[in-house]
Amino acid sequence: MLLADVPLSRLSLSVLLLLLLLPPTSSFFPNVWSLLAAPGSVTHQDLTEEAALNVTLQLFLEQPPPGRPPLRLEDFLGRTLLADDLFAAYFGPGFPSRRFRAALGEVSRANAAQDFLPTSRNDPDLHFDAERLGQGRTRLAGALREALVAARALEHTLARQRLGAALHALQDFYSHSNWVELGQQQPHPHLLWPRQELQSLAQVGDPTCSDCEELSCSGNLLGFTLLTSGYFGTHPSKPPGKCSHGGRFDRSSSQPPRGGINKDSTSPGFSPHHMLHLQAAKLALLASIQAFSLLRNRLGDKGFSRLLDISPASSLSFVLDTTGSMGEEINAAKIQARHIVERRRGSPMEPVHYVLVPFHDPGFGPVFTTSDPDSFWQQLNEIHALGGGDEPEMCLSALELALLHTPPRSDIFVFTDASPKDAILTNRVESLTQERRCRVTFLVTEDPSRLQGRARREVLSPLRFEPYEAVALASGGEVIFTKDQHIQDVAAIVGDSMADLVTLPLEPPAVVSGRPLVFRVDALLQRVTVRIHREVSSFWIRNPAGVSQGQEEGEGPLGHTRRFGQFWIVTMHDPPQTGTWQIQVTAEGTPRVRVQAQTSLDFLFYFGIPMEDGPHPGLYPLTQPVAGLQTQLLVEVTGLGSRRKPGDPRPHFSHVVLRGVPEGAERGRVPLEPTGPRERGLLAASLPPALLSTAGPFSLELIGQDREGRRLHRAAPQPCTVLPVLLELAGSPGFLAPGSRAPLSVRVASFSGHQDLDLRTSVSPSFPLTSNLSRVRLEPNETAWGRLWLEVPDSAAPDSVVSVTVTATGREASPVPPTHAFLRLLVLGPAQQDPLAAPAHSSGPILASTSPASTWVTWGRAGGGRVGNPWWGTVGGVLLLLGLASW
Repeated sequence: MLLADVPLSRLSLSVLLLLLLLPPTSSFFPNVWSLLAAPGSVTHQDLTEEAALNVTLQLFLEQPPPGRPPLRLEDFLGRTLLADDLFAAYFGPGFPSRRFRAALGEVSRANAAQDFLPTSRNDPDLHFDAERLGQGRTRLAGALREALVAARALEHTLARQRLGAALHALQDFYSHSNWVELGQQQPHPHLLWPRQELQSLAQVGDPTCSDCEELSCSGNLLGFTLLTSGYFGTHPSKPPGKCSHGGRFDRSSSQPPRGGINKDSTSPGFSPHHMLHLQAAKLALLASIQAFSLLRNRLGDKGFSRLLDISPASSLSFVLDTTGSMGEEINAAKIQARHIVERRRGSPMEPVHYVLVPFHDPGFGPVFTTSDPDSFWQQLNEIHALGGGDEPEMCLSALELALLHTPPRSDIFVFTDASPKDAILTNRVESLTQERRCRVTFLVTEDPSRLQGRARREVLSPLRFEPYEAVALASGGEVIFTKDQHIQDVAAIVGDSMADLVTLPLEPPAVVSGRPLVFRVDALLQRVTVRIHREVSSFWIRNPAGVSQGQEEGEGPLGHTRRFGQFWIVTMHDPPQTGTWQIQVTAEGTPRVRVQAQTSLDFLFYFGIPMEDGPHPGLYPLTQPVAGLQTQLLVEVTGLGSRRKPGDPRPHFSHVVLRGVPEGAERGRVPLEPTGPRERGLLAASLPPALLSTAGPFSLELIGQDREGRRLHRAAPQPCTVLPVLLELAGSPGFLAPGSRAPLSVRVASFSGHQDLDLRTSVSPSFPLTSNLSRVRLEPNETAWGRLWLEVPDSAAPDSVVSVTVTATGREASPVPPTHAFLRLLVLGPAQQDPLAAPAHSSGPILASTSPASTWVTWGRAGGGRVGNPWWGTVGGVLLLLGLASW
């Protein structure tokens, strides 16, 4: 039966239609950068993201949105499946998919990193190489188990990393083994099932391949029905008669029998069985959908949604000073939290994660995390201002703890009236905010110039709040000073900030006497707000038509102004006039000005190093660029969608501008080139080493045009930092066990000059950690390696997370900014019952839809290809309908 012959009325919610829409130029190579080496291939990134989109669509079809009509299958037939469109259809127009796409990016980059990390790239068990099929399945199940345990513990970043590793191995099975060559047209029924033995495996003495001296080796497998995989490199060595992985970088493929069997790409130079690449990709994609569905089944819909951030809402994270003088501030936090919980409960913007960390002196913590708003409110309501009362406090220690437990791309709000006692942590906390991409806002009820008030042990410097300023600058946040009588009103910015606003770039970025600040408003912005604070005498705002409004409270020609002491909020009328706006501020000292707006058009980004000299060319992801390294900037534009009138131009960005922070001087601009189908919004820019020659922070701004050719201007939410050295910290694949000793590796490399560095380590919780590397001296293009050993005590809590930090600091003769590397590891106790185990009656993976009804799957192309003629098959007892015309 053709799909066109099936009445839509028969497709109930229990009958799932999965739209598998692969891009026309998208491998089993790591990511989009790999396409330069093998155009037309399907990458690990493609497989991962398309599988996640399909299972997300399944969730949306089975769980109609509250207060909105259910999704209709016909709205997605024959169309490109995009995250923006899914969110618009389910949550409503204007609800951003940024966090969802960022979470998918975390999984995809963790997947791709398996081909680059020194602890995983040459391990045959992690790639189903060298006939290590049973061992590979064990490691695959272990990684999935770790992902599941971490997700249940609300450690979603770690869960995504382990999920990416598991999906990499799962996808590699179909490219590196002979499953496709055996004529199989379904995913292996037992790979995701740790209790099922793999059957019919080739043994050590079984010859599997004949010699092939050509690049393309379609007939080199011997006629047998046993499952095998290729050997790669020299570890382990290839026994006589066995198949190689193959390709130009596989040294084993020059030993008889020559050639290989991998199907990683469409290029015969890399993949001797390139002609079967798309068939392997189909099975790998179906298997990836099974893996996502298995996790959804085990976590439930809410847990699965939190794992992939399938929500437009952010988290709510509070760091609270609980000393005796903080009564008003704690009450303000409670009022705002209660307001957010009550107003957003049951809506798409209800926070998905809550974090609370108290602090005083000398203590801080413990951290409280939950996904239940009532539990959060109960915990917050039990906090009272008691004891202490003297300054300073352990604020940055508490903030670091919050950062380690707050999901990426979240806002964290710190309430205090004291300076930090632990200012030594400033640089590490700055780095952690950028690694986690979290924005920190400090609400301080203490004037930095005031020297009386709170009891003090000593006379404190008026510069004592500078650590807060440094952390706020690094994270894209701000420090707001106010007074007790205004804190409840000023704290209203907590709810405003959680509306997922973007910050508009100002020119110049800070107030300069006698010179107006300029910002641009485009037609895709709404709810524009201007915040001004500190010692302000007067200000005015002028729109592109020349209409001005001063600092007077109440309604004005441009918007509504509210004032709380030295804090002003101006909310512009919607829709704001497009064009260039101006703000003129007269003040003593340095006032702070921030302009924010709501929009669905924004961007995500990450950096990477091109890896072109190995078996899997691709882009090795970096959190921050490194001085002296040729670096790629990858940009993913969100909010483009595909639901527009035919022929309408699409908004686009043409180049990226780099500016020094905080002075705002332009360092340079680089053109952006589209990568892949335009509807996916993927752009790339090559950042030359000369542009990144100076260590220090810089901002990223994207410039382009909207549909009418008018200027678009977006800025990254926080600055980036050029690191002086490449510092990497890695652990062995797998988990930690109580009573074990875990080896870690550290790598330090310099690409821009002589470096003389001290290395320090820290662990949270305080487990014993030893290292054989405490100081390194490096010349340009030199690398040093070290080993660390982490002692996990018998008392370590099962299913808990250990955070390890390595810091490289320049010695006196080599003064460079500190560089930090962070690693999170999971302590996994013995499971009484395997969380992945199937119920007794099951013989295979349980998909998320547990009804006996059929599952329908169609294949298409992301470029807009329609569903073609289908064929029938089964996977794990689930009926599939596959259209192959577009392949």
